[in-house]
Amino acid sequence: MIERGTRAIQFVLNFMTFNIVPTLLEIALVTAIMVYKFDWRFAAVVLGTIGGYIFLTLLVTEWRLKFRREMNSQESQANTKAIDSLLNFETVKYFGNEAHEYRRFDENLARYETSAIKSQSSLSILNVLQGAVIGTGLVMIMTLAGKGVVAGTMTGGDFVMVNAFLIQLYLPLNFLGFVYREIKQSLIDMDKMFELISVNSSVEDAPDAPALAVREASIEFEGVRFSYNRDREILKGIAFKVNPGETVAIVGPSGAGKSTISRLLFRFYDVTGGAVKIDGKDVREVTQGSLRASIGVVPQDTVLFNDTIGYNIRYGKPGSSDEQMREAAEHAKIDKFIESLPKKYDTEVGERGLKLSGGEKQRVAIARTILKNPPILVFDEATSALDSHTEKEIQASLKEVSENRTTLVIAHRLSTVVDADQILVLKDGEIVERGRHADLLALRGEYAEMWAKQQEAREYETKLKACQV
Repeated sequence: MIERGTRAIQFVLNFMTFNIVPTLLEIALVTAIMVYKFDWRFAAVVLGTIGGYIFLTLLVTEWRLKFRREMNSQESQANTKAIDSLLNFETVKYFGNEAHEYRRFDENLARYETSAIKSQSSLSILNVLQGAVIGTGLVMIMTLAGKGVVAGTMTGGDFVMVNAFLIQLYLPLNFLGFVYREIKQSLIDMDKMFELISVNSSVEDAPDAPALAVREASIEFEGVRFSYNRDREILKGIAFKVNPGETVAIVGPSGAGKSTISRLLFRFYDVTGGAVKIDGKDVREVTQGSLRASIGVVPQDTVLFNDTIGYNIRYGKPGSSDEQMREAAEHAKIDKFIESLPKKYDTEVGERGLKLSGGEKQRVAIARTILKNPPILVFDEATSALDSHTEKEIQASLKEVSENRTTLVIAHRLSTVVDADQILVLKDGEIVERGRHADLLALRGEYAEMWAKQQEAREYETKLKACQV
């Protein structure tokens, strides 16, 4: 939208400067010459022809804009479906729906073809009407000039001059329909751009907000309430504290609000009640940049840029040296894998990192978090999508990274948080249990039930693998 808006500004300025203004100046000069050199009838025919031409052009162009919009809409839909099917080519192949995607794209192209024919037909109608107006004006003024030559009031040179003036005048008018349509669309694009620019961010820094200076790296949620929509509250008075250097885990069923807690800590959203504090400082009172610079995250779905492994590791701290990058990769236990590749750190990872396995992507994410070197770490279900063997390896790396750092772990697999200093059990947006692993098992409540179910599932998987062997 912004790109279209900037192009629109360039288009309007270009055509106003080099087309519209010179054409208007030319019309004024030709009309003045006609009045001065001949009489008012010549000027009246010129102005009448130009006025009729402009009126007709604006009227028909306004009418045919709907066909142009429909054509653009159908083209966009066809392109969107093509890109969507290409990006999800694996899903298309899984279900053998190549023919279905072909038909869907072909149907959109057929609708685009129909709209394009209507647009071109309406343009042809406009061109015919424009030619009729210009032809009528030309016949009228040539008739007046011919009568003047016969009457002896005009010479043959005057006759040729009038014809040359009219041809010179009408040529720029042929672009009027195109210019009008494009300028109108450009004004719409500009309006959309300025409308977007004028939208205020939902999360903004307070005036003169200071930078966050993390000393102890304690985290505290004080009666936090939050809702994405007014009719559904996600967090209902969450209160807990992570002391400096501690590891606190948050567990619970899907939809309980676990990931929302990490988003509030990063201040992607502002709480609707209570406060989130770091070292006793409300995160709403400090700059977002300094807040996010103090927190490192290893997410569940690691998305990598379509660039090299080295670039993706360096993304944690742009401008870092090769030595720092290699040290981070070594701590993340991915350095040997990278060195085994032909291009090493210059290896392309593909779109969203599709050329790497899930474990390799997670290690890259860990490496760039190590390179960032933040005092606070957040692991947002960082191993839930991995197999058991890879999970243990990644878990060992995460444990090494989080040593002596304040760590908040959001987990689905309870086996990954048994060593946490405190475990919070979240259910329906409320903390229903809290304590260490052994204490929560002794309570025989929500946590113990979740643990029993996951142990049963793990035992079943173990037996199934044994049978397959």
